[in-house]
Amino acid sequence: MNRRKWFLRGMRAGIPIALGYFAVSIALGITAKKAGISSLQAALTSLLINASAGEYAGFSLIAAGATYLEVALMEAVANARYLLMSAALSQKLKSGVGTVQRLLLGFTVTDEIFGVSMVQPEPLDPFFTYGTFCVATAGWTGGTFVGAVLGDILPLRLLSALSVGLYGMFISVFIPEARKNRVVLVLVGISFAASLACSYLPWVRDISEGIRIIVLTVVISLVAAIVRPIPKEASEEVAEQ
Repeated sequence: MNRRKWFLRGMRAGIPIALGYFAVSIALGITAKKAGISSLQAALTSLLINASAGEYAGFSLIAAGATYLEVALMEAVANARYLLMSAALSQKLKSGVGTVQRLLLGFTVTDEIFGVSMVQPEPLDPFFTYGTFCVATAGWTGGTFVGAVLGDILPLRLLSALSVGLYGMFISVFIPEARKNRVVLVLVGISFAASLACSYLPWVRDISEGIRIIVLTVVISLVAAIVRPIPKEASEEVAEQ
């Protein structure tokens, strides 16, 4: 496919993500408003950061009167997992993708965009991810703006329901692949169990959630790559498509 077709394909994949983002980011907009941030500033923040945990942590620290250094360090920790996602996504790209396009691709990565990009069956053209990002980030930015403007009038129960919508959407990204691949299914189960255990174990539970996610991702991925590597024949088949 050419770039235009890849881009349009990505836009279609971004529609359900945008709907989920819009619903969830309303709560984020309310958090921004309570921190004294205007609706336009909140929307601009969502456009440039595009990270739920990072933005929520940033708005909360701003509300608490934290310093610039404290906010910067927290953002680095909360968003560090995207380094791993970008590294994994770079291995999925088709040949010939330059540095500038890779940098743009890194900016677009979120959990859900990473998920739909990785499940594409053939070597990935970055314009697919660009298309997904353009649609998805419109929902994220728009929802943040609406939340900052109208959030105070929404019922608390509705806000609680919206806050869990993003998790359900992300689960729907990897469940189809887990149903087809038993290895992925086992790894998903191990990841859930390990994450739950780390939230209760002494010493480990005191570590930042972002750091725990990074460590678990690296360890589980490394063990999986050693124990069940992708067969060479499968890799060559994907590359030829």
